[in-house]
This record gives sequence, C-alpha cells and structure tokens, in this order.
Amino acid sequence: MSLILSLLAAAFYSVSSALLSRTLKKRENVNTMPFETGHTAANDTNVENPTEYIRQLHRLSLVSAAIALVLHGWIVINQTGLPSGLTLPLFTSVSVTTLIIVLLHIVLCLRQPADYLGLAVYPLAAVSLLVSQTSGGGTPIVGAAVQIHVLLSLVSYGILTLAAAQAGLVAVQRHFLATHKPVGFMRALPALDTTERLLFTLLTAGFVFLSLSLLSGFIYLDNMFDQRLVHKTLLSCIGWGIFAILLVGRWQFGWRGKKAVHWTLGGFAILIVAYFGTKLVIEIMLD
Repeated sequence: MSLILSLLAAAFYSVSSALLSRTLKKRENVNTMPFETGHTAANDTNVENPTEYIRQLHRLSLVSAAIALVLHGWIVINQTGLPSGLTLPLFTSVSVTTLIIVLLHIVLCLRQPADYLGLAVYPLAAVSLLVSQTSGGGTPIVGAAVQIHVLLSLVSYGILTLAAAQAGLVAVQRHFLATHKPVGFMRALPALDTTERLLFTLLTAGFVFLSLSLLSGFIYLDNMFDQRLVHKTLLSCIGWGIFAILLVGRWQFGWRGKKAVHWTLGGFAILIVAYFGTKLVIEIMLD
C-alpha cells in the first residue's frame, strides 16, 4: 500500500512540475511580448487573457503539489511511527526533509513569487519518497525533547535547502544579466533585487531554526560530543557560524551577489555533510 501511495504522490509531483513549467513558459512569453517583433510571442500566448491563464496554471500546480504533499505526509507518518514514536533511518530522513521543503514552498508561494523553485523541489520530493521505500527499521528516537530537537533540525535543513536553491538561481540570474542575454525561463523570474531579498529571508528563517536546533541539542542531549555525534556537532556549529557571519555581513555591510551565493552554498554543504553524511557513515558504512 505504501508503494502504491508513493507512486501516486510521485505522479502528482510530476503533474505539478509539468504545470509549473507551462506556467513559467507562458510568463516568459508574456514578459517578452513588448520587446519582440512579429507574431512569435503572441502565438505562444494564444489565449484571450494570458495573465488569468497563468494564474490558473499556477493554482493548479499548487493544488497538485498539495495533493502530493498530503499523500507524502501520510507515508511519512507510517514510516516514522509518529505520533507514538519517531524512527528516522537515512532515506526516511531525506523523505521527511523533502516533505518539509514542499510544505514550506507551498506556503511561500502564497506570499512570495517563488513558484519557480518547484522545478527543483517537486522532482526531488518524488525521488526521495520512492527511495524511502527501501528504508529499514532504524533505531527509535526516544524522548519528546530529543524528538523536538531532531524535528527542529529537519525544519532548519528544509528552509536552508530552499535558500541554497534560491542562491543557485540568483547566481544564474546574475550571470545572464551580466551578459545582457537573459534566456529561457530567466525572463519569467522576478527582478534580481526581489530574488536576493527572498534569499536572505530564507537564510534568516533557516538560521533561527538552526540556532534553536543546536540550543535544544546542547540542553537535552546527554552528550553532543559523543564519539558518534562529535562530527555532526562540530560541522553543524561551523555551518551555523558561516550563516551568522553572512547575515551580519548583510546587515552591516550590505553583502550580496557572489559573496552571498558562495557563503550560502558553503554553509549548506557543511550542514548536509553534518547530518546526512554522518547518517550515511553510521548507518550504511559502519553498520
């Protein structure tokens, strides 16, 4: 049953991705119409009201993603043993993280023009959900306080994953603007100032949850520097430090552009190694 639901959720994620691609294509055509001659752009937007048609595609994409999210959530509840317990082997952890990412993305799209991130988010969620079907039992995480610490960690990773995706997009956007040759769906994106503001909004939220995660770990875990946790703890603290420096640099010195992109991706890479890399070594290479 779980496999069938996973395939169904993956199908809805695929539909949402297809609708999103169509949305961005239509938006690109509408945005280029004032700058193009001939009938190319007009023919590509062959509807009576292109703006309303784009809104409808956008809504359908979010509805499809929401249906996939509900199915994804049901599968995650069964895999992790919630609410009576919490078991998070590696692939289940990835699936839980992508579930959080999709939820955050849908909420974000209701307030910000960030639907384009779905091109990365939805396929990632579909793949992680299918791969999670191979997860073993794992070791139960005992204690409400420890479970809260783990969930805070996953939420922070989810937000910072969106920030990393946004940073990559900002880098590509800056490259095409520098060459004065925006192509493809780059023309459908918001202005660079808007995408950079969203990047730092995500970084700030992710930093807050990462801080809460580390704080709860030091308070509630018996020993954050246990032999099996020391690498995760040290790398997480280094990642926290990188994001702290970046945010201070933004507020005090106006950091942006390449510097912001590089620091974001560097901090994110360290956090991925800290959590998922540690689980990979402990659960697969050692056990």
